[in-house]
Amino acid sequence: MPLLRTTTRLLGLALTLASANALAQPAPLHPTSAARILERVRVLASDEFEGRAPGTPGEDKTIAYLVGEFQKLGLQPGNPEGGFLQNATLVGITTAPTLQFERDGVTLKMDNLTEFVGPSSRQVPRAEAKDTDVVFVGYGIVAPEFGWDDYKGVDVRGKTVVMLINDPPVTDPATGQPDPQMFGGRAMTYYGRWTYKYEIAAAKGAAACLIVHETGPAAYPFAVVTASRARENFEISRLDKNAGNVAMEGWLTLDAARRLFSSCGKDYDLAKQAALSRDFRPIELGAKASFVVENRLRNVASRNVVALIPGSDPRLRDEFVIYTAHWDHLGREPKLPGDQIYNGAADNAAGVAVMLEIAQGMMALPPEKRPKRSVLFLSVTAEEKGLLGAKYYAENPLYPLNRTLANINMDGANQYGPTSDLVVVGYGATTIDDLAAAIAAQQGRTVNGDPRPELGSYYRSDHFEFAKVGVPAFYGRSGRHFIGLPEDYADQLINDYIAHRYHKVTDEVQPDWTFEGAAQDAAFLLELGLRIANGDTWPQWREGNEFKPKRDAMMRTAAESELQEGTYALKAGDSLLKVALLFDVPPDKLSALNPGLDPKELRVGQRVKIR
Repeated sequence: MPLLRTTTRLLGLALTLASANALAQPAPLHPTSAARILERVRVLASDEFEGRAPGTPGEDKTIAYLVGEFQKLGLQPGNPEGGFLQNATLVGITTAPTLQFERDGVTLKMDNLTEFVGPSSRQVPRAEAKDTDVVFVGYGIVAPEFGWDDYKGVDVRGKTVVMLINDPPVTDPATGQPDPQMFGGRAMTYYGRWTYKYEIAAAKGAAACLIVHETGPAAYPFAVVTASRARENFEISRLDKNAGNVAMEGWLTLDAARRLFSSCGKDYDLAKQAALSRDFRPIELGAKASFVVENRLRNVASRNVVALIPGSDPRLRDEFVIYTAHWDHLGREPKLPGDQIYNGAADNAAGVAVMLEIAQGMMALPPEKRPKRSVLFLSVTAEEKGLLGAKYYAENPLYPLNRTLANINMDGANQYGPTSDLVVVGYGATTIDDLAAAIAAQQGRTVNGDPRPELGSYYRSDHFEFAKVGVPAFYGRSGRHFIGLPEDYADQLINDYIAHRYHKVTDEVQPDWTFEGAAQDAAFLLELGLRIANGDTWPQWREGNEFKPKRDAMMRTAAESELQEGTYALKAGDSLLKVALLFDVPPDKLSALNPGLDPKELRVGQRVKIR
């Protein structure tokens, strides 16, 4: 692209002309190689790997390559039952939907792919409903903590619900800015994520859920929805075949939604404005929706790749830090003219290559500097199908989640030059951010939060599945201040990528990629994992975070199961005392098992007999 060639020349000129003092950086934390990262991206994003779609020959080639790389680096098989693989049993679903609305004898047919997409996650050959009432439910959110209920007690069982994308952008009347007390202010909460909207619609018993897509709030055009949702979709194989899900999990274009509202004598823009209030009540559109979703099903035996660096400390090696990066992309589309392969170079061959670089760097450490706790490298499948590989691991962990300190996720990488900062998506969620700031400072960098938290990036990559079950999760992204280049350089890169390569066959290795920035970030992420693995305290969610209750409940249950007569509390990180002191086990429970024991006098590292 002309923009990228121009900016690359600018980078070269800046590095040549700027003074040594201006560009001086502290010595790298760990030796990392941009060339190795680039070479691995070239391999994974090559046509030979056919776009790395799960359940295709491209998966087999990808899996073989990753296992071979981990073996060459000297990592051990990560599955405790043997081998480098975790089988993830999935179901592939290719849908052919039809959708129409009827009002007063007039039929309004929606054109598949241009006006709507309507897949079904039910693992059945056919899902359908006829003449269902259509109800507009605003943003489709029930959030008691915000005093918000878009359903207001209306029974939507068996009906088709239409709703808006994202959280309601509630403003503070005093400032005119997003109200920080409502739905995270500028930052999206899980209530704004499309997965939540389908979940709450299903819980309410709706027959279908249709989300109105708008490019601005979504941060991507409708073409991205069709590319991802109108092709073969995947679900984790379930005994109930997802019978509790809504029969159609669909999207409408904005124009299609306007046409629907207009045909019902309603004003879409007025309804959208009304949905910004707590007082909003569902609007019956007076139309009937009928749909059929024909599903072609196939069982898909996909796999997560898991490699292990065992902890060097015998007392701590049964505790884990997990790195994640999804290996999959969109595969091949035979219907396309010309290039048919979605190579996925940036998304996410780059992230996998950074993971391999971190593993190589960690294995290169002298034995005395190896991590005390075990480090698991988990390259997951089916992220592009809804974070399914990470979800599968979270539901079927190979190692106990109550012994998993943190997840560090990589999705994409900085293909260009070094930056004076780095971005943490969800900054402020956990105490990991304190470590991140300290490590970045060693690199001469600063840490910033997501510049566009309203896009909900925290809920759009694999770390989210760990967060949902309570494991503190960290998601770092490329910095935005490229050394020696204009302040808007990062925006230029992002806008160019979204417009020309994101989820397109053009996401291939570009001639001006250097991955110097990725090498800088790999050193940072390597050190972050080491500090967590060697630390005296576990990372924790901040007070008030939506995922903290999950972690607290997990650790409390684990602690109570260990509070048995005859057990011992050892030093921090081993067993009972670590759990008891840091995860809110009631002091009287300890005292009841050992009369005379004063919990206030317990010290980390103290050995205590529980009678």
